[in-house]
Amino acid sequence: MSPRYDRWFMTRLAFLLIVTVLVSLPLQGAPEADIAKIQTFVAQRNTEALKSMGTGVLPALVQLYRDSDDAGKANVAAMFSQLGWKSPEAKHVLMADVRTSIESLRVEVQSALGRVSSDADVIDVLLNVMRNDENPFFRDRAACALAYDQIHLTEKQKLHLYEGLIEALSDSKPDVRSIAALALVAQTGQTRTTQEWKKWLSEYRSR
Repeated sequence: MSPRYDRWFMTRLAFLLIVTVLVSLPLQGAPEADIAKIQTFVAQRNTEALKSMGTGVLPALVQLYRDSDDAGKANVAAMFSQLGWKSPEAKHVLMADVRTSIESLRVEVQSALGRVSSDADVIDVLLNVMRNDENPFFRDRAACALAYDQIHLTEKQKLHLYEGLIEALSDSKPDVRSIAALALVAQTGQTRTTQEWKKWLSEYRSR
């Protein structure tokens, strides 16, 4: 056997051995979700039961959201919110309904977004709803979501949120100024005038 053929043979043998070992290993990760069980838990809004199944249920929840009617989507969004697990896929499907006219669904979606993601575009879309939506109710719910549901933010991301809320203190709509101020109080535990908030923001940014 020539040295060249010998090297080829040994390389091929090593490859086959690796493949054999990999195939024989058990699949890692969560087991396939029991869709019927998950559907029942979602309909019951049984958060604890879903938590006990672990984060492996997230892909099934995302698919269930896609396949559901508006009422079903609202139930799934509520579960995303209460579970509080980050999921880019959940964020993607929720963002598609962030401006739906279905009140019950939109409220759940706006609350859930900050609980599945810390991305800047989630903050931006909620700030935009808070300031520009034609329905004052949705503006108020967006402010609540910014105040209480941004649970994964880093300090840099918090700065982005504070910048948006403090900018909204100068909005032409009185209700927007009011709900932005309330959101800042909820986020920081502090009450300030607009000028004081701007000074505070400059100091916060420098830190």
